[in-house]
Formats: sequence, C-alpha cells, structure tokens
Amino acid sequence: MSDNIGFGAVFGLGMVVALCAGAGLYGCPQYSVYSAKMSGEAELAQATQNRQVLVQTAQAERDAEVLRAEGTAQANKIIGDSLKENADYLRWLWISKLDNQNNKTVVYVPTDGMVPQLETGRIGEAH
Repeated sequence: MSDNIGFGAVFGLGMVVALCAGAGLYGCPQYSVYSAKMSGEAELAQATQNRQVLVQTAQAERDAEVLRAEGTAQANKIIGDSLKENADYLRWLWISKLDNQNNKTVVYVPTDGMVPQLETGRIGEAH
C-alpha cells in the first residue's frame, strides 16, 4: 500500500509540474502580447497628453497675444483722441525734440504752399 501512495504522490507531483510547464509555455507568448499591447496603449496615452499640452500652450499664447494687441489698440486710441484737439502740445513737443538734439543744426526753410522758397532774396524786389 505504501507503494501505491508513493506512486500516486510522484505521479500527482509530475502532473502538477507538467501542467505548470504547459501553462508557462502557453502563458509566456500570451503575456508578451498583453505586455506589448499595454505598452503601446501607455505610449499612445502619453503622446495624446503631450499633444494636448502643446495645443493648450499654443491657445494660451494666442490668447495672450490677442490681449496684448487689444491693450495696444486701446492705448493708441486714447493717445490719438487726446492729441486730436491739442495742436499746441504737438508743436511744443516737436520744438522740444529739436532742442534736445546734440551737435545738430536746425535749418528752417521758408515755404509757400509747401514749396520751398529757395530764392528768398529776390522775393519782393522791385524790377
């Protein structure tokens, strides 16, 4: 009877080992496929996330540029409106800019209807 128990135990143990080996031989290729699939899905998710970050960054930069342009346009409008009826200020500003030039000589050329009067010595002479 002890021979039957020893044979059954050895046979059972052999069957367990054989089944484990078979499961390993079957499972390894399946695991490789599963692992590759999961790795591919992870890379796709990472690429999708990176693309979304780039899109959101571009949208934020575009929005910031629009805000800057709107601010510049408003500032230009305010300045333009304030200068429309202030010719005296513009004249003063122009003269002060001329005064602040270093080593420059300002020559005034008289004009008549926006045409320079180059022969001013003869103007008004009686012939």
